[in-house]
Amino acid sequence: MIINRFERQVILPGFGQEGQAKLKQSSVLVIGAGGLGCPVLLYLAAAGVGRIAVVDGDVISQSNLNRQVLYGEKDLGKNKADTAIRYFQEKYSDIQWTAIPEYITVDNAQAHIFHYDLVIDGSDNFPTRYLVNDACVLLKKPLVYGSIYQHEGQVSVFNVGSHPCNYRDVFPNPPAPQEIPNCAETGVLGVLPGIIGNLMALEAIKVLSGLGKPLSNKLLLFNSLDTQFQELEIQPNPASQSAIPTSWNEFHQRDYALGVEGVQQLTWNEAMKLMGQEVAFVDVREPGEEPPLVCTGLVKVPFSTLSNELDRFEEAEEILFFCQSGARSQKAAQLLQQTYPDKKIFSIRGGINALKS
Repeated sequence: MIINRFERQVILPGFGQEGQAKLKQSSVLVIGAGGLGCPVLLYLAAAGVGRIAVVDGDVISQSNLNRQVLYGEKDLGKNKADTAIRYFQEKYSDIQWTAIPEYITVDNAQAHIFHYDLVIDGSDNFPTRYLVNDACVLLKKPLVYGSIYQHEGQVSVFNVGSHPCNYRDVFPNPPAPQEIPNCAETGVLGVLPGIIGNLMALEAIKVLSGLGKPLSNKLLLFNSLDTQFQELEIQPNPASQSAIPTSWNEFHQRDYALGVEGVQQLTWNEAMKLMGQEVAFVDVREPGEEPPLVCTGLVKVPFSTLSNELDRFEEAEEILFFCQSGARSQKAAQLLQQTYPDKKIFSIRGGINALKS
């Protein structure tokens, strides 16, 4: 019998058959099947959540494999949502699985989130975090949040309980592009997102089953270097409310991509139309980052050395920067704009990750 899989849970005081039944009847939308999403999915599935969907438009690369434990070398180049779902469909037949192989956007967020009881944000960029938070506030959906940086991680539960907090109560405004950390620049041990992802799965199970007290209006901090936890109390921040859209019409008009004052952004479709013209396409990723891009006018200048090579762009009139996710390219565009204020300088929104496989 399938129920045998959950014997160790149902005999647990405070959980029992009632808690297991609640999980079976629950549905979860996991945004991002990367370092955080992989352990989240592993333990939600093992616990018996009845319906799980995964949203991710990214593809698997070699550098993902140290922390995104659902994938192996044979999966390189495949979409993460599709690959994760195929893995679980073979493992657990009693769960309804849905793969959504695209990025969450202002155009699809309402439709995707509406159908699920709880949302887990395993994304790795600030625009997505603010977008998902605002959509969950509008829909009054519980949101489990987690993030990592080098040796540190944090977890919280938003939109749950009386006077609930949301992501903007903790972080009212997005950081400036020059303040945004990037794994390709800062690094991460694969075990850290595993720890934080497991904590996120635990919080989701608590919310769905009614077990214990979730981290509502609390922010849990973890430092892996000294294996220390710290719990902070958080409160609703009145100043953050003005930053949240008050309607879906306002939400759909928002541009959550991190804009830099004085620097314009282009989509890949807009950028492709400029290929073949007198335009410099500048790849600011570090050597070895995948996948490579081959195009007319391509220039490779790693962001780590860009400040020493600004004179390379003295003759160029129009310059388009791109990186893996769009964060470093915005910093690069801002840096060059300060040096050459009269040039046409753009950052390609979303970087290589925004290119469909």
